[in-house]
Amino acid sequence: MNTPRRARRGLCGGLVAFAAVLCLGTALPAAAAPDKPTATPDAVAATVAAQACKAMKSRVDAVPGSAPLLLRSYDEVGGAAEIDLPALRTAAFTYDNALAVIALLACGHRDQALRLGTALERAALLDTRLRNTYRAGAVGDKVLPNGWWDAAQNRWVEDAYQSGTATGNAAWSALALLALHDATRDARWRDAAGKLASWIVANTRDPDAGGGFSGGVDGFDAAPVKLGWKSSEHAIDLVAVFSWLADARLAGDWQGHAAHARRFLDRQWDEAGGRFLIGTQPDGRTPNYVTSALDVQWWAQMLPGAPKNWRRALRYAERVHAVGAGFDFNDDRDGEWLEGTAQAALAYRIAGEPAAAQRCLSEVARQFSPGGYVYATREPRITTGLAIGPASTSADAYYYRRPHLGATAWAALAALQRNPFRAPR
Repeated sequence: MNTPRRARRGLCGGLVAFAAVLCLGTALPAAAAPDKPTATPDAVAATVAAQACKAMKSRVDAVPGSAPLLLRSYDEVGGAAEIDLPALRTAAFTYDNALAVIALLACGHRDQALRLGTALERAALLDTRLRNTYRAGAVGDKVLPNGWWDAAQNRWVEDAYQSGTATGNAAWSALALLALHDATRDARWRDAAGKLASWIVANTRDPDAGGGFSGGVDGFDAAPVKLGWKSSEHAIDLVAVFSWLADARLAGDWQGHAAHARRFLDRQWDEAGGRFLIGTQPDGRTPNYVTSALDVQWWAQMLPGAPKNWRRALRYAERVHAVGAGFDFNDDRDGEWLEGTAQAALAYRIAGEPAAAQRCLSEVARQFSPGGYVYATREPRITTGLAIGPASTSADAYYYRRPHLGATAWAALAALQRNPFRAPR
């Protein structure tokens, strides 16, 4: 079954970027069982914000000068051994960097956010389509694809997933650019976000009245594969992006596109279960009841104007995904997904449930790596119930206990109570 949601952040900390590499042998120890929180909510939030903001800022500042750059998604400084997988050593996933832009702005680190945002802008304007992954580091006139030298094959290798374009990743990059537009009032950021949104409309919009938007494109430009499944998570992203573009008064039928995405999202609400379905099967029509996804339950709470009835999804997540003080990505509860636990903290704060938010933030506070990033998981490896891509024949996508930029950015957003789906103004 192909992944019915955003094609996620790569391997061994997020989902695996390609089926041939599953990071077997990664055996970092699981953390000890969490203690009950003793600090006040404000103190916990301040601690998490300070650590997460410092870690992201330091990674940007480690690249001298003021040139645009992209941060690698799985990183460790002064702690665990260097990343041991060639596909990850220089991999800068666009989703993670987009999150970091929004989080750095919330942290008050505008110059660092601008450096990352400029790199995303260049990718949006100069590449034929925004890729899921680029090469980390300083960016010149061209944003380079990620790749590595494979000694066994004696050739340069690039990955089909990393070269693909997931609708959700493009949408999150647009959200980052719109956040920069809000912070600077410079129309260049809005216009670059509009270009990404226009690509999404042209390449993924289903003309059926309730059809929503498909998952994007997998593979290289020579033979791209259109992903037919549709994602509830993507629909949330797109409602936010299109609505924000309309508010920013960019020419186009953005309200109409937002309504198209919202119709699909409304159809994914399972009233009997009090939850959102993950999306559709690869045919783009059949609802996917096979697995449950945590983050769509949280993200729906962050949409401006979310119906109060959607709050039932919080209780569903607690019944089906809870693991200790945190949450698992799917419903087998084989471990704690820290990015999703940080998302839960923010969703609870938005919903006005401070005690629940405190529990989640306290758990995140215990999961910072020696180098400053939050680990992706508490356990060495957890399942997702999802497949990596169209060539997969099983649910071969996993999360691993690796320091992760995306989890760190979500930790900062939760601690600072910054909703990434709306302008802070």
